[in-house]
Amino acid sequence: MIEIDLSGPQGNAYALMGCVQQWGKDLGWSRAEVKVVIDEMMSGNYDNLCQTVEKHFGDYVELVK
Repeated sequence: MIEIDLSGPQGNAYALMGCVQQWGKDLGWSRAEVKVVIDEMMSGNYDNLCQTVEKHFGDYVELVK
């Protein structure tokens, strides 16, 4: 389980989007699949971004506030 401290530099929205790109690649996702998740992350506020990460990667990642 990967732990991300949202109050640190890893919790930055751009850092989280970069992580999602890498995790998607690691899981064998296509660029299009990763783009769908990134677009969903960007479709709302920071809470939406975090919820999207948890929705798609919650089995691998724990976001700590």
